[in-house]
Amino acid sequence: MTTQTATDFMEIVKGRRSIRNYDTNVKISKEEMTQILEEATLAPSSVNMQPWRFLVIDSEEGKATLAPLAKFNQVQVETSSAVIAVFGDMKAIDQLENIYDTAVEKGLMPQEVRDRQVPAIQGMYENVPASALKDSILIDSGLVSMQLMLVARAHGYDTNPIGGYEKDQIAEAFGMEKDRYVPVMLLSIGKAVDAGYPSVRLPINDIADWK
Repeated sequence: MTTQTATDFMEIVKGRRSIRNYDTNVKISKEEMTQILEEATLAPSSVNMQPWRFLVIDSEEGKATLAPLAKFNQVQVETSSAVIAVFGDMKAIDQLENIYDTAVEKGLMPQEVRDRQVPAIQGMYENVPASALKDSILIDSGLVSMQLMLVARAHGYDTNPIGGYEKDQIAEAFGMEKDRYVPVMLLSIGKAVDAGYPSVRLPINDIADWK
């Protein structure tokens, strides 16, 4: 990474704010949102399972469905260009062969590695307790969510991660399988109408140790 690139990246990181009020005149096209999501999904995941799933809520109908489920975040829902609901797929293993076969087709993985790893991973997942699987999926989905916020910032947009909503109702409200799709967070995205405000971080000496 060049010095200029590193500087640009740190400006993105340090410039990120949790924005609650957005410019309602700014819309994000499906094409650009697709690009943002594609770049976000370059985030790492356990055995490259990519268990994250996204629901982009940007229509009036979609926001009307979401509004009663996010009672304490009405401003974000109403003013943002979109609210992205991030879910974790408890059946992400169903995509394993597709992911690894595509890696072979693109020359990114030798066939023998694919043939060795796929059955090993499938066997491992058969014996993983649901609670442990959910924990792993939530970690991976948290990684992609943070990357999504930084990618959005690089595209010139602002975001706000939202954890306070009716997680037990959101999947069914949008016609998704409640037992399959685990709600992770909501991310509002759009152009801020104010600068937001910086927040204090604990000193590294208080939260890190060296041995």
